[in-house]
Amino acid sequence: MDPYVPQLNFVYPDKPDERMFVVKVKRKAIVDEHYPFLNKSFRFRFMRGFIYCAIYTLAFIFIWVRLGLKIEGREILRKHRKLLKNGAMTVSNHVHRWDFLCILKAIRYRSMYFPAWKGNLDGPDGNLIRYTGGIPIPEEIRTISYFNKAFDEIREKKKWIHAYAEGCMFPYYQPIRPFKKGVFSMAHRYNLPILPLAFSYRKPNIPYSLVNLYRSIMGKQKLPMITLRIGEPLLIDPNLPRKEAVQKIRKECHEAIVRLAGIGNNQYPAEGD
Repeated sequence: MDPYVPQLNFVYPDKPDERMFVVKVKRKAIVDEHYPFLNKSFRFRFMRGFIYCAIYTLAFIFIWVRLGLKIEGREILRKHRKLLKNGAMTVSNHVHRWDFLCILKAIRYRSMYFPAWKGNLDGPDGNLIRYTGGIPIPEEIRTISYFNKAFDEIREKKKWIHAYAEGCMFPYYQPIRPFKKGVFSMAHRYNLPILPLAFSYRKPNIPYSLVNLYRSIMGKQKLPMITLRIGEPLLIDPNLPRKEAVQKIRKECHEAIVRLAGIGNNQYPAEGD
């Protein structure tokens, strides 16, 4: 059976990595050599812990009633517990403002870090992005070493890393867009197993999510319900040179996510740069 394709009123850009939305600037984050990429202050650590407690309780309920979230493949986490115990990188398509919460619910009670577009830190979600684990990608090459040092320490602590390999969000988009090479270069650098995850959609049916129940009462178009599928871990090929190993794992991950999303003929290649 072909996957359900949402028919919504979004106008998607022609370029698969072009940002759809203009960030409403609330502040201006200065990401330079003085920026606390890995903030160790008491206040930040307290707020991060508080936010994660709220995610594990209220937010997990919120995304279930908001998105009608269904998660498949959790048995894979149990099956590969030994492989994943020292950290892993999850990679998914990026289709919703709150899909990172879905990732957290899927992997259950693990705090994560993720590379974040610096511009999003300037918007209304900037603080939440930081507290949930967003590490801004510097715009200047001379600052990249500080970004890398933060992830070096994250890796040493055996924390999990998430990456949106498509680069930006297209709401409720169906095809899997090309993947950025940098995600897989990071996985290669830290020799991390990659756990592919795919967001796909279900036709809104009864029982509706609370949002769709409201929209149904108001006579508005109902939103698709979301399914998140977890795939088998992928491993870096140690027998290949770095460049070839990165290209290979990117292609394998793209193919895995296309397959998990149920797409038979994806219109995009794996290579996005």
